[in-house]
Parts: sequence; C-alpha cells; structure tokens
Amino acid sequence: MGKHFLTAEWNNLIMANYTIDPAILQPFVPKHTELDFYEGKCYVSLIGFMFEKVKLLGFTIPFHVNFEEINLRFYVRKKDGDTWKRGAVFIKEIVPKHAITLVANALYREKYVTLPTKHFFTKDAAQIHLGYHWKFKKQWFKLEATTNANAVPMLPGSKEEFIAEHYWGYSKYSDTTTFEYGVTHPTWLVHEVNNYTIDVDFEQLYGPSFAYLNNAIPDTVFMAQGSPIGILHKNNLR
Repeated sequence: MGKHFLTAEWNNLIMANYTIDPAILQPFVPKHTELDFYEGKCYVSLIGFMFEKVKLLGFTIPFHVNFEEINLRFYVRKKDGDTWKRGAVFIKEIVPKHAITLVANALYREKYVTLPTKHFFTKDAAQIHLGYHWKFKKQWFKLEATTNANAVPMLPGSKEEFIAEHYWGYSKYSDTTTFEYGVTHPTWLVHEVNNYTIDVDFEQLYGPSFAYLNNAIPDTVFMAQGSPIGILHKNNLR
C-alpha cells in the first residue's frame, strides 16, 4: 500500500446490519468485484460515526476537521492473484461539509451528499449512550445506541469481524471502470449494544430498492470503538 491521501480518526461507530437479497445489490456492484457473503448471507449496514482529526495530503482544512458521517454500505470482494481483497461499496454517505462531498465525489466517485447532522455522546462507568441524527426534507432521522462501557476484542470469524474488517473501498466509475482504494487501521475493539433506536425512511434516503428496510429488524447492531485511519490514493481497475 502506498502513501495516504487522507488521514483521520473514525470513532464510535454504530453498525446496524441487515440481511438483504443479493439481487437488490447486484446493480450496484462495481465491475471486477463480486458480492461478499457471511455464512451464506448478504449484508447491508447503516453506520454512524465521528470523522475526526481530518488531514488531506497532510494538511488540515479549516472547519473540516471533525464532523459526523452516516452511510449505507454493502460488502464485496475482489480476487488479486491467490488472495481475496475484501471491501465495501457505499450506497450513500452523508456528511455536513460541502468540501468533503465535493472532493470525495470528484476524485473517488463516491456517493456523498451534504445534509445537516448532529450527534451526542455520554459515558459513565457502566454504559455509553450515543447517537447520530441527520436532516432530510425537513425531517430528522436517527441512529442511536446504548452500549456496555467496556470494549472487547472481536472474535475471529465472527459476524462483527466480517462487517468491520474490510480494508478496501470500491466505487463504480462506469460500467467498465472501477476505482479501488485501500483503507488502513488496526483491528477495532467492539462494545455490546444493549438497546438501539433506528428511525429512518430508507426509501426516501436510498431509493425504492431499500424500502423494505423500513420494516426490517437488524440482524445485529454493535458499536466499534474506532481508531486512526488512512485512505490511500486510488487505483483504476479496467
């Protein structure tokens, strides 16, 4: 892996994970990749987290250092020689900063949109209570959780490991070209979620393909502690 295009921290990630019919995701799968499965099931994840200490090519951008992100993503893999690269593809990424949206969409052909966002985080000896809110068409949506205060390692081969341990990003530039970029970070610790609130109109935000999520119950919800991360310069796959 080469030099970083962006460095930051991703912290306090609420990950709500739903099983999904692979046929729904197939139109979004970039060329040169294929859907990734865990125990025969395909997943899509609604994720809210703090994007903090952002530096672009080593430089801090004023007023664009710390902000919320909420995204909907699914999982793919790409064969590279004798190994598989496991990656994520984003349906939509919501941030409150126009410059982040402009750069990510222009250079990486990602699916960022700029919307008002806010968050909260409180912690005591026993629990963490946190949440991410975003506003679309005059309506506030929310992803909230109450977790155990103590973080623990992910179990090898667990569903949490499958969801969190993807170190490549893929975006569809065209029917023939895919952008690939590496993401570096250590393995995350996770917090058990005791209860959660998801108030989202998936159809409004993500289109009719995802309307069924309005009435779906997540297969799992957990919180990843997060860490410093790096995003590498992209490669063009043709």
